[in-house]
Amino acid sequence: MPRVKKAVKSRQRRKKILDMAKGYRGGRSKLLRSASEAVDRALKFAYRDRKTRKRSFRSLWIMRINAAARQHGLSYSRFMNALKKTDVSLDRKALAYLAVNDPEAFARLARMAKEAA
Repeated sequence: MPRVKKAVKSRQRRKKILDMAKGYRGGRSKLLRSASEAVDRALKFAYRDRKTRKRSFRSLWIMRINAAARQHGLSYSRFMNALKKTDVSLDRKALAYLAVNDPEAFARLARMAKEAA
């Protein structure tokens, strides 16, 4: 049987790791083992923080809605409950956008919520 050396595949594997480690300092971008450890760690954090970003944005939207609702004499929970009763189907992201960028529209929603509550 012919001898198989796998040079191409192993080089591709090493190159992939070192390309992902581009920009890291020192041996972490040059040495395969250090680079591999650094890349594994970075990928783990990236995966974890994609989930965390969703949580932190949701809490930011809730804070913005709460601040805007309190300017109109409502708490966040009463405001959201009243919107559900009036069948307003805006999500928190859209409500937070309105609270920051279109206060008149948010004021109309707050009036509707007060009437429903």
